[in-house]
Amino acid sequence: MSAAKIDKLDRKVYEAELLRLQGELVKMQEWIRATGTRLVVVFEGRDAAGKGGAIKRVTEYLSPRQAQIVALPTPTERQKSQWYFQRYVEHLPAAGEIRLFDRSWYNRAGVERVMGYCTPEEHRRFLRQCPIFERMLIEDGVLLRKYWFSVSDAEQERRFRSRLEDPMRRWKLSPTDLESLTRWEDYSRAKDEMFAHTDISEARWNVVESDDKRSARINMIAHLLSTVPYEDVEQPELSMPERPESTGYQRTARSLQQEVPDHAAAVGAREGKPVQRRRFREDMG
Repeated sequence: MSAAKIDKLDRKVYEAELLRLQGELVKMQEWIRATGTRLVVVFEGRDAAGKGGAIKRVTEYLSPRQAQIVALPTPTERQKSQWYFQRYVEHLPAAGEIRLFDRSWYNRAGVERVMGYCTPEEHRRFLRQCPIFERMLIEDGVLLRKYWFSVSDAEQERRFRSRLEDPMRRWKLSPTDLESLTRWEDYSRAKDEMFAHTDISEARWNVVESDDKRSARINMIAHLLSTVPYEDVEQPELSMPERPESTGYQRTARSLQQEVPDHAAAVGAREGKPVQRRRFREDMG
């Protein structure tokens, strides 16, 4: 199967708009911190639909102490015996925090349903409980945003092949990912059933067409910003203090410290471009 040519957003246009939107995300983060708001963003979609790339762009300039990615591994045997939503609850944000779920409790409605990792009764129970769970979060004041990244079968296969041939991204593929190629319609039916039960008025699913990753990223970020009522937060004025005069401190001799080898200088010399070093005084740390 060959993927149809995709009209991609111009790179320069994309990068300029992405940077502008990321500046707005920083403003949103400051408003969330100042107001004690709690924001949960769920990223779902087929394998290789571009969720990870979108999350990376969202968090690029945000504080990792305030905005954290939640990407949970396979549940342990103990977690499997708990209430299904329990292990997700402990990762929900406190006041002033953002949590971005790179896949979420919706695993049960997708891969677990299709691959037989849960029973039909567990799946039915999830579809009943999920809207209740999400309404509880919203009633408690959590801002919940849900995004489904939609990719065509041809583009998904192209991305899988690209990952398979790239040793730097080979880790992104698993046997379960590849099996999704042969279960395309099963995943489609599972997604349709999931939407029918969980696309509730209080927490709608927002579908992101992602065959063009650049467009998908800025579309998703722009939409998220439009749904959060953030405002500019006045920042305290900061000024650089005067450095005090030395009190006679002498730095420990470099010969007594173990420094990492200067790999950069070796690479520069090999490429014929020596690294220019600034000379430091011995009393500098």
